[in-house]
Amino acid sequence: MASGRVLSQEEIDSVFRNVQGERGEDDPARKAQPYDFRRPDRIAKDQLRSIHQLHDNFARSLGSSLSAYLRAYVIVNLISVEQLSFLEFSQCLPAPTCLVSLGMKPFDGSAVLELNPTMVFPILEMLLGGSGKTQYKTNREITEIEQSILDGLFRIILHDLHEAWSPISKINFSVDTHETEPQLLQILAPNEAVVAVGMEIRIGEVSGMMNLGIPSIIIKMLRQKFDQQWSVRKSESTEEERERILRLMKPAMLKLDARLQGPTLTVEQMIGLGVDDILLFDHPTDGPMDLVVNGTLKFHGQVGGDERKRRFHVESRRTLDE
Repeated sequence: MASGRVLSQEEIDSVFRNVQGERGEDDPARKAQPYDFRRPDRIAKDQLRSIHQLHDNFARSLGSSLSAYLRAYVIVNLISVEQLSFLEFSQCLPAPTCLVSLGMKPFDGSAVLELNPTMVFPILEMLLGGSGKTQYKTNREITEIEQSILDGLFRIILHDLHEAWSPISKINFSVDTHETEPQLLQILAPNEAVVAVGMEIRIGEVSGMMNLGIPSIIIKMLRQKFDQQWSVRKSESTEEERERILRLMKPAMLKLDARLQGPTLTVEQMIGLGVDDILLFDHPTDGPMDLVVNGTLKFHGQVGGDERKRRFHVESRRTLDE
């Protein structure tokens, strides 16, 4: 039977304090987490790490392929893998630039591949027989003739991209359209999420960026395959992979130099060095010379030849303690 007693204000306050104290200890109030609708988090971090590993393999393979294609030593480094909206991705690209939209059969979506002009024009010069070291104005659009010359380059890039993705899905990457202004390439909605992959291509002293944008929705569809393929990272490459890398590297050109053991000079002596001065080398007249490959000591031997040409006879390989 209910009591007719009325609680005092002090008793009511005591009850509220007890209730609030219990909630603070056993059931803490949850704080609201902000949600950025311009950058929807559709891909888990572990999947982004798998994508990073996939494109790291792609970068190494592409470096070997471009070295053979351009007959120069090319290094491709993976710089970043992040998720952006398509608008943010487009705003990060220079204008004008070299852009292509990529078909991704059997999927319906399209990806974006961009090559910075700082890299495009030196590559064009090398494909036309030049050194690739000439300074160019990079604030102009690519002509149709230049785009045609670059088709072979894109075929190599897309071939290696297909090979890198083949453990996950047999995606047939193909060039759909060419563009020079990022704002005119309207293949995705501005707020649609893409995985942006940034790579640096370096040829000697020349370097530039290559950017790839892949719709997040396609990567999300392949999440199960990513988990199956990359859940356990390979500790070492298989024999088949080593043979493939070696096959790609074999046509690459290497620079060889035969070197003497020269004297050491002070800065004062170097400044005073002039025509007709004679330097005394520390190298014995009958001692072996060093054969340097791309700046690294590899062999020892003797230099011979006739009046027209010199030749190098390899006598020994560099030891591990040198």
